[in-house]
Amino acid sequence: MASPPLTPARPSSFALRRIALFEGLGDDSLDRIAADCEWRQLDARQPVFSRCSQGSDVFFLAAGRVRITTYSPGGREVSFRDHEAGGHFGDLAAIDGQARSTDVLTLEPSLLASLSRDSFLALLAREPAVAMRVMVDLAGLVRQLTDRVMELSTQGVPTRLHAELLRLAHAAGVAPDNTARLEPAPSHAMLASKISTNREQVTRELSALAQRGLLRKQGRQALLVMDVQALRALIPEAP
Repeated sequence: MASPPLTPARPSSFALRRIALFEGLGDDSLDRIAADCEWRQLDARQPVFSRCSQGSDVFFLAAGRVRITTYSPGGREVSFRDHEAGGHFGDLAAIDGQARSTDVLTLEPSLLASLSRDSFLALLAREPAVAMRVMVDLAGLVRQLTDRVMELSTQGVPTRLHAELLRLAHAAGVAPDNTARLEPAPSHAMLASKISTNREQVTRELSALAQRGLLRKQGRQALLVMDVQALRALIPEAP
């Protein structure tokens, strides 16, 4: 007989085994974390928390996908990154006790476990491996944001779009034939929010790349980067 679905009323350390931050922890440690967590199942397009709101819980994404984003006073969306199942977020507010710095929105039905600030800080104190992973993640975040500031300050829209597509290609995995399949295909609006421009400019630049043979649609759900090396060559000083 199949196991019953996990619900917020049935915390389980099994779900926490999917969280990268907890890799290598023993059953006792995971059971203790699971018992300290609150569990929530959210539908797609539901807010988890909003920028400048109070709250310092850390969230662990056991299933689903969320977007870390924010909005300008005029309502323009600026997206930072998406988290797949296994990720965590909210640790900045837990560490410094300040208000939230971004909005978080579910992109699909998601199962979330949340840990209070006190419980999270206690976890870091008793599990040095987890504390080290948090520091490494935060260092990576600073580097990513530094690169993004440099891109926005020094590069035009075409180069910023090329760089974002290159990141997506590497995240999806580059095939031996030097192609990369982006599925689901990023929407024009999402790309615009990532590179701080408008959807019309993204549409023009994507069309130009398609005319050069660097991009090709595959059905309604996928976008194929036809030549990752050629895309990289369009970006000054790309690694």
